[in-house]
Amino acid sequence: MDNTANIQDMNALIERRLEELTELKNKNFETYAYSFDVNNYSNDIKNNYEALEGKDVSIAGRIMALRRMGKASFAHIQDKLGKIQIYLRGDDIGPEYEAFKLMDIGDIIGVTGYVFKTKTGEISVHGRSLKLLSKSIRPIPIAKETVDEQGNKVVHDQFADKELRYRQRYVDLIVNPEVKDTFIQRSKIISEMRRYLDNLGLVEVETPILQPLYGGASARPFISHHNALDIDLYLRIADELYLKRLIVGGFDGVYEISKDFRNEGMDRTHNPEFTMMEMYVAYKDYIWMMETVENMVASICNTVYGTTKFTIEGKEIDFTPPWDRMSMVDELLKVTGLDVLKATKEELTAALKKFGGEPEKNTSKSALIDELFEASIQFKITQPTFVIDYPVELSPLAKKHRTKEGLVERFEGFVLGREICNAFSELNDPLDQRQRFEAQVKMREEGDEEAHQVDEDFLRALEYGMPPTAGLGVGIDRLVMLLANQPSIRDVILFPQMKPEKKEKAE
Repeated sequence: MDNTANIQDMNALIERRLEELTELKNKNFETYAYSFDVNNYSNDIKNNYEALEGKDVSIAGRIMALRRMGKASFAHIQDKLGKIQIYLRGDDIGPEYEAFKLMDIGDIIGVTGYVFKTKTGEISVHGRSLKLLSKSIRPIPIAKETVDEQGNKVVHDQFADKELRYRQRYVDLIVNPEVKDTFIQRSKIISEMRRYLDNLGLVEVETPILQPLYGGASARPFISHHNALDIDLYLRIADELYLKRLIVGGFDGVYEISKDFRNEGMDRTHNPEFTMMEMYVAYKDYIWMMETVENMVASICNTVYGTTKFTIEGKEIDFTPPWDRMSMVDELLKVTGLDVLKATKEELTAALKKFGGEPEKNTSKSALIDELFEASIQFKITQPTFVIDYPVELSPLAKKHRTKEGLVERFEGFVLGREICNAFSELNDPLDQRQRFEAQVKMREEGDEEAHQVDEDFLRALEYGMPPTAGLGVGIDRLVMLLANQPSIRDVILFPQMKPEKKEKAE
């Protein structure tokens, strides 16, 4: 069947449902209720059958299956916990049974009645009253199961197209209820992270989303315009510089769980709008932060999942502390033979090509080092690992290493080749910071569109004095991807960014 025929069939089904809606209204049946008292849920009833047998319950949900048999009917409704069968007879529910004859799969109903088992042993609710709560105008896609000649179960008409599921997440959640489990896990992960940080004594704060200057990361921003002030503003790419201002102002520890925005490509680990947790703690360094990260992640794993050991993408991953440590520069020397601190751009470019990378024109030396690490080492990292001590050019906001020339005290956490966090011993020398910003300006002039701007107000804040500080950013979406074992960032974002929808019309 071609797409035009599909659209015509859908239009016919919608038209029929609209006619049913009109008939219900003409017969004075309520079609979109104001409320319904729910006191029981499907799985609770099934799990507590012995205590509830014969007892009255009140449930509500969406009709997912329907079987009419004259004066009696069966239906399965789906609520937040699962599905349960209801049994309805005209003699029991009276005039509302006439309304039920005009209901469809997808309609939301409320039922009161008593709990019983059918002759086949299925736990069900025998309805004594019925109320239509919301008439579904558009049919939901329902998968059908058949058994072939070999006895194998075959599923037809599944709502399985990934792009359509992301675009119409509301339908995805209806017909693939297991998807909801991922987002419940996400909520619990964030809740446990917040609890852990609160117990450390950190204060949760909020900083501006619209900023006159963007900074705190190497990324291209989204640009907006403020009409009243007649100025361009940027959606934040990171929270860092504002949170550090609060450390200057006297907060000893702050964190923010926020939306950040980066105007970059989209793939299975990147979405232009994403969730980040950033924290800054005075009088600490990156060594303390490494221990904090591994302990925090282990706490999340144990609280939400009851274990620190997971099977992710077919690999056994253990988040139990301590995690491995790996020096970026030393590992690059071992794998590529290059001392990247002394290597020229030409040598870095040649090494990158050897490992299958292709640098863009006008790529800075620091970007080449980063790309070389990604191409030669990062993808091989499986177990939770901290990559530490980065070249200074890669980290304009990190403090110079206390013993190693040309490096900064920075680490990134990787699992299965994915970065999940980034942290520094924060740079608190305003003169050094100004020089770093000016070096970033030169990189921008050489074509690096992601280089930092000079933030004079942030420099002014540092000039008042910022205590030694450890800072951290954790990508919430990527952490959830790992723990929930989801292959794409779109599987852990309820409404991921999509290309504009193509409008199709029937001839």
